[in-house]
Amino acid sequence: MGRPKALLPFGPETMLQRVVRLVGEAVRRVVVVAARGQELPELPAEVRIARDRRPDRGPLEGLAAGLRALRGDCEVAFLSGCDAPLLRPALVRRVLELCEGYQIAVPHVGGFDHPLCAAYRVTVLPHIETLLGADRLRPVSLFERVRARRVTRAELAEIDPQLDGLANVNHPGEHQSALARAGLLPR
Repeated sequence: MGRPKALLPFGPETMLQRVVRLVGEAVRRVVVVAARGQELPELPAEVRIARDRRPDRGPLEGLAAGLRALRGDCEVAFLSGCDAPLLRPALVRRVLELCEGYQIAVPHVGGFDHPLCAAYRVTVLPHIETLLGADRLRPVSLFERVRARRVTRAELAEIDPQLDGLANVNHPGEHQSALARAGLLPR
């Protein structure tokens, strides 16, 4: 992208501010996980900031930091990347609902898991720490260790027919496309 995705403008807010706002409409506590020294935009005072313990360890490291910050506050957490500006609060609520009876609910669409649009019980933290300790950094390693529900397209389509909430922004063309889909480009 040429610059940090969390700070990319997305209408009147940054991409991270937008994701925090959208997730915050669906849950009562939001934790933003960042690398040590990572610059963040201004966020609401009630948003907690957690930092990765070790750099460059991917989403499991961030998930561990977020779950540590949420211990005692909730049983299930929703994980999103900062680069999912088309996420819908109803999709967040639906994925959390589908975690009932499971330790993880992860959308599985197009032959791929979407671990950055998934619900995780706080009780998976010891499993994550074990994986991190063994340098097993792929989320699928966690899904294989615990009771994980693969959420289908059909289970999400009535809430998000195009599954825009699963899309992330990785290059300038995707950023422009997301802005257009959100109605934030001048006509």
